[in-house]
Amino acid sequence: MNRRHFLALGVKAAAGLVLCRAVPARAGRGTRTLSFYHTHTNKTLDITYARSSIYDPSALERANYFLRDFRTEEVHPIDPGVLDILWRIQQKLGCNGTYEVVSGYRSPATNGALRGRNKRVAKRSLHMEGKAIDIRLTGADTCRIRDCAIALKSGGVGYYAKSNFVHIDTGRVRTW
Repeated sequence: MNRRHFLALGVKAAAGLVLCRAVPARAGRGTRTLSFYHTHTNKTLDITYARSSIYDPSALERANYFLRDFRTEEVHPIDPGVLDILWRIQQKLGCNGTYEVVSGYRSPATNGALRGRNKRVAKRSLHMEGKAIDIRLTGADTCRIRDCAIALKSGGVGYYAKSNFVHIDTGRVRTW
């Protein structure tokens, strides 16, 4: 390896550290691990939710509870496909940051109340089915998250620049 190549690698490595928080590997090959921080409850969750394409029921239950409707405390099953999209985004971005959760599951009552204040809230939101999540990712700009999620073509992607978050769901492929 010549000096120029060595210096180029150093610059790329430094850029990666600026874009994504360095996190020690928590899971071996074939595992899917995610870290969360809930912006409303200030709680954290680190889970390995799948190993060798087999979902861990205990980890999924913990995710269901963590992503509950924090206003009503109602717990609802979260579609594991939502977690898979989040994991795939991290893999594509090369970033093992923490997902900051703005909204996970929403009860019909909560969704109705939010819709009463803001007509942009969908009447039949996939949040009420546990098939949607609103997030940020430490170390990654929300524009990059949006673009990556759109490229995956795994469901709906909404971008809320003013509030600085991305909506991701397992519904039909669409953007807004």
